[in-house]
Amino acid sequence: MIKRFLETVGEYFIFLGKVFSKPAKRSEFFRRLIDEMNSMGVGSLLIVCIVAICMGSVITTQTALQIESPWIPKWTLGFTVRTSVVMELCPTIITLLLVGNLGSRITSEIGSMRVTEQIDALEVMGINPASFLVLPKIVAALITIPILIIIAIFFALVGGYITVIVTHVSSPYEFYDGLTSFFRMYDLVYVLTKTTIFAFVLSSVSSFYGYRIKGGALELGKANVNGIVVSSFIILVLNLVITSIML
Repeated sequence: MIKRFLETVGEYFIFLGKVFSKPAKRSEFFRRLIDEMNSMGVGSLLIVCIVAICMGSVITTQTALQIESPWIPKWTLGFTVRTSVVMELCPTIITLLLVGNLGSRITSEIGSMRVTEQIDALEVMGINPASFLVLPKIVAALITIPILIIIAIFFALVGGYITVIVTHVSSPYEFYDGLTSFFRMYDLVYVLTKTTIFAFVLSSVSSFYGYRIKGGALELGKANVNGIVVSSFIILVLNLVITSIML
């Protein structure tokens, strides 16, 4: 089992070496990059916003139920919601959501090209298929996913604010005061750093499992599941490591 694990890790880094080679045609690379950014960003925007609003609403309601003591400042609710949403919930939960959405799509797309021998055809034509197919996806994920996380944070806080207005668990002014209290720019640096690393893991691991499959539809399904599971596991472990280092 350890031998198989080490072999897989070695294959992954060899795969990355092929991916990060100079694109044969820059114009084609940028065209595919724009297409991937549009597919990842626009295609995931609606579900990200809906989940973020619901998540912000739930965390606001649950936090309000726990803060009942008159000795606790009224702005504590907004401060706690903002800290939870910005520091952990949106970067991690939304990224795991995108693993199931974008990661599955990437693995299926590349895996289907491997099964139908389109990747072999690119190799015969003298084109590096790893760089041609995967590099635009990784770069697009590095650009798009952090933007999606920032949008998710905004909508999660909006969802919390709407919940306060509708349920009257706190006054909107006090909630807003908490949202804006003790804000540190380092928190945003932490979030963007963590999210960018997560985006690289999501895109590269999903591409790797799609690129290396051998067989047909059954193997493609297994690769899809393995890509999601491995990406999610690595993201959770890295979340712990990055948090321990940066905070």
